[in-house]
Amino acid sequence: MSDFNQEQLMALQKKSLEMAKYFADFCEENQLLCYLCGGGCIGTLRHKGFIPWDDDLDFFMPRKDYEKLIKIWNEKADTKKYYLSVSDKHHVDRNLFFTIRDKETTLIKPYQDDLDMPHGVALDVLPLDGYPDSRFKRKMQCFWALIYSMYCAQTVPVNHGKLMTIVGKMALAMVPFKRVRYHIWTFAKKQMTRYRIEESKFITELCSGPYYMKKKYPAGAFRKAVWKEFEDTSLPIPVGADVYLRIAFGDYMQMPPKEKRKPHHDFKYLDLEHSYSDYKGKYYCVEEGK
Repeated sequence: MSDFNQEQLMALQKKSLEMAKYFADFCEENQLLCYLCGGGCIGTLRHKGFIPWDDDLDFFMPRKDYEKLIKIWNEKADTKKYYLSVSDKHHVDRNLFFTIRDKETTLIKPYQDDLDMPHGVALDVLPLDGYPDSRFKRKMQCFWALIYSMYCAQTVPVNHGKLMTIVGKMALAMVPFKRVRYHIWTFAKKQMTRYRIEESKFITELCSGPYYMKKKYPAGAFRKAVWKEFEDTSLPIPVGADVYLRIAFGDYMQMPPKEKRKPHHDFKYLDLEHSYSDYKGKYYCVEEGK
């Protein structure tokens, strides 16, 4: 299922905003830096809220804050309602970053429908890393980021061209064992994140796919967060949001053609009133449920 009707879209936006507000407040209470990115950041400046057809909100966090949040979430967050999903030695959710999931809802994505995990509405949180000055070091950083991407997600890349698909298939075929893949991607992560933001003039995003890992943002653009009006509340965006968005998206204030004004995420099943656990064996882990 790939098309939202207007009622579903508005309900999903309301749920996403509820999650984003909880997450941003949690970060502020624990002195962690976070800011809306992508469509959420564009929406803040262009619409003072959601891009009308957008179906989710995503956040950036500097790597140091990102890793700290993972460590404290289960201790300090409302884990009865919100689950932090991040791939590790025992669990792979096919994302390159952690997600916060609302356990009281259902949003099953096709690429995860065989996984026994909380399939609630997700809030994606992506880390930011230092960008080295040296061109050679930058190329090596991207190399390790690609290795990390393939072995952390443990799935063949899609929508990144035929070459990436072929390379992805070969890489996974060469290392069929999950435990070995884990050791490879943790080593790759260590290599790609060795440049500290505090010591770098520039920042990049290594977990957003091959296109965005080549972006070079001034570190000052993410020095702090500023809270801006967003729908009926306020949410944080980078202090240099305009600089960031122009590098990432060009003239982001220009509305796209009408044919592109539609939700961009696919889902297998959506139910904002009932928990994903009601649908095990029906819409996810189907083989297991037979």
